Amino acid sequence: MPDLEPLARFGGLVASDLRDVTTDPAALDSSGFWAVVAGFEGGTVCARFGTVRPEPATAAPRRLWKGPARGDWTSSLDRAGYTAGVRRVREYIAAGEVYQANLCRVLTAPLPDPDADIDALAAVLARGNPAPHAGTVRLPGHGIEVASASPELFLRRRGDIVESGPIKGTGRTEADLLPKDHAENVMIVDLVRNDLGQVCATGTVSVPDLCVVEKHPGLVHLVSTVRGELREGAGWAELMDAAFPPGSVTGAPKSSALRIIAELETVPRGPYCGGIGWVDADRGTGELAVGIRTFWIDRIAPGGPVLRFGTGAGITWGSDPDREWDETELKASRLLAVASGTYDSNEGERNHGAE
Repeated sequence: MPDLEPLARFGGLVASDLRDVTTDPAALDSSGFWAVVAGFEGGTVCARFGTVRPEPATAAPRRLWKGPARGDWTSSLDRAGYTAGVRRVREYIAAGEVYQANLCRVLTAPLPDPDADIDALAAVLARGNPAPHAGTVRLPGHGIEVASASPELFLRRRGDIVESGPIKGTGRTEADLLPKDHAENVMIVDLVRNDLGQVCATGTVSVPDLCVVEKHPGLVHLVSTVRGELREGAGWAELMDAAFPPGSVTGAPKSSALRIIAELETVPRGPYCGGIGWVDADRGTGELAVGIRTFWIDRIAPGGPVLRFGTGAGITWGSDPDREWDETELKASRLLAVASGTYDSNEGERNHGAE
């Protein structure tokens, strides 16, 4: 295990001086600045830090990042396995068991540097793929080393006002977006409305933005906004219990989609598709991103430390299996190219074997 101090980075701030770690989300309504990592399959780690200071995400890391070679990545589902899974989801849709389900795969590559620092990868991502909800959490003693370039807001809280920004629909350009993408977005918006409705005051849940096109490095997304006002007595624990896991990476109905995901996916998602973010309990504010476009280091994998990354797509009746595979490739391609490069604080980013 490398000698790395705990830290967290969000939005141009870096947190250090770890004070407490708990698995109870209710602590997020107590006091202090917290970093949060919630795994897709369950288990939330909340880490309270004593010091928070401004520092650019692109600041030179302590260690040089040496990523895996581009050809070293392997997938938990190959093309044949993934497209077969898409066809199976369509069978469930035809049988009326689900309207939409997200099907994901996890990519894995050995780390050439056993002392690799996830914070160094975060600096590379900030340069090569900046994202509105990027975040990094490094808690080596608790098995958490995560760097996310997430474009998607899971939960934002300002006092009693909460928002979610589900993404559904991805293409290289706006012209690539299909009616299927719009229909999928609307389905997930309805699911998120129901999730927030469990903890929000009656009549306060609204959709101020529906299917807005957002541009991100190398692709575009359809994004909506769902907003509500927490009912009296509801805090972070109740909010996360109602909304987790994020609807945009599960499906509708959520319970049926989760059952299908468990059947078809061959490995756990871990922090991928979970929630990653921060909470300032003293100010009653916080933001959790959906843990997509996310890398994490697994140091207890057989054979030595590996880097993992997840990618997936929402499957509906209108899905074409090969097109859905191509969407997972599109979402992964730029990020893998960045992570497979080498970052030098004096020379910037260089991609080696990234194409």
